[in-house]
Amino acid sequence: MAKTQLGARVDEDVAELAKKRAADLGLSIGDYLARLVQDDASGLRARAVDAAASFLAEHQAVFDEAEQAQQTPRGARAA
Repeated sequence: MAKTQLGARVDEDVAELAKKRAADLGLSIGDYLARLVQDDASGLRARAVDAAASFLAEHQAVFDEAEQAQQTPRGARAA
């Protein structure tokens, strides 16, 4: 498939994040951005966000309990 060059201006911090993430994945910036666009256009990102929201809603009590246990001062349970 033929490649087309695109140009975009982003904040420096966004550019650095993109470079780091692309490097982490072993991708060029162009391939990384192409993957993001394809995932977004295919609805993959929306499905992932929906799945995460469903997971959190289903297991919220477990997270609340764990957070509450971390906030309980040491020794308070011994009484």
